[in-house]
Order: sequence, then C-alpha cells, then structure tokens
Amino acid sequence: MIYFIGVVGFVGGFFLGQMVLYFMLRNVPREKLLNDPTIKWKYGILNWVIAVFGCYSMVVTYQEYFQ
Repeated sequence: MIYFIGVVGFVGGFFLGQMVLYFMLRNVPREKLLNDPTIKWKYGILNWVIAVFGCYSMVVTYQEYFQ
C-alpha cells in the first residue's frame, strides 16, 4: 500500500509542478521557451523536485495517520 501512496504522491506532485511552471512561464515568449537551454534545465529540475516532494509528503502523511 505504501508504494501505491508513493506513486499517487509522485504523480500529484508532478501535476502540481506543471501548474507551477505554467504560472511561472505564462509571459515567456514561445521562441524563448523553445530555444533557451537554461530554461529547460532550471525549470525542468524544479518540476522533478516538486514531484519528489509530493511523493515524500504523501508517504509521511500515510505513515503518520494510517499506520
């Protein structure tokens, strides 16, 4: 069950990261998004960090309240 909770937290964190990126990059022109490699590294890593934090927080919450 803990693996299922971890996967759900990871997917939820990934979607949350995508929403954050959409909010942060809404005023950036399309050409800059496609051609600037620093944007891919900087904001791409941010999305994965949020996804891992979502997984971690769901697992900790599950262990605290359901075990």
